[in-house]
Amino acid sequence: MGFEAAHVHGTRVHSEPSGTFSPDELRLIRDAGRTRVWRPGAVLFPEGGPPDSVVLVEEGLVKITADADTGYTSLLAIRGPGELVGEMSCVDGRARSATATAMRPVRGTVVASDRFLTLLERNGSLTLTVLRGLAARLRDADGLRADQGALPSGVRVARVLLDLVLRHGAEVPGRAGERVLSVSQRELAGAAGTSRESVVRTLRRLHREGLVSTSRGRTVVLDPRALARWAGI
Repeated sequence: MGFEAAHVHGTRVHSEPSGTFSPDELRLIRDAGRTRVWRPGAVLFPEGGPPDSVVLVEEGLVKITADADTGYTSLLAIRGPGELVGEMSCVDGRARSATATAMRPVRGTVVASDRFLTLLERNGSLTLTVLRGLAARLRDADGLRADQGALPSGVRVARVLLDLVLRHGAEVPGRAGERVLSVSQRELAGAAGTSRESVVRTLRRLHREGLVSTSRGRTVVLDPRALARWAGI
């Protein structure tokens, strides 16, 4: 099994997201919607909001978070170009289960829920692609829950970091193999299902071992393959 197919917290790391749309499917979505731009920090959908539209991310990154009654915020996922945001609520008609926030400037195609559902009713190929994407996300969530009970917190942090940086990190110019991810320690803790203190300890250890470097809201993975070995992948 190659490195790009390594298992990471119950998922498989791919260069493209699961449920990748074909050019014809992308054209259907774009023709049914309108283009909109969000600045960093802008909320695309609030948790508890109405399921009135979906967004196809064209440029930028969107983080999906959920707030607990205790005030703890979990980072559920990061969505990038070619991925949908908000489709689950549109399919089941229920209020948004999470908040979608632009991590950097985002350009997307917004499709009203009724038009999106009509597209699914009329285009079997598009429906199957959406279902495959939802299934992959459910597998990811199941894998993360399993890891939370079976793996030490430091290993979980390393695996989540590797998964995120391979899926959504950017290559560091002039530094072959290095990838940078703009995510806070609190968000990384939420994604790994652990405390911020555990994330700090893990990142310090990884830094001492020459695997990562960090700055405010930014983590550089210096050697993804070595990090995968450290995490037991």
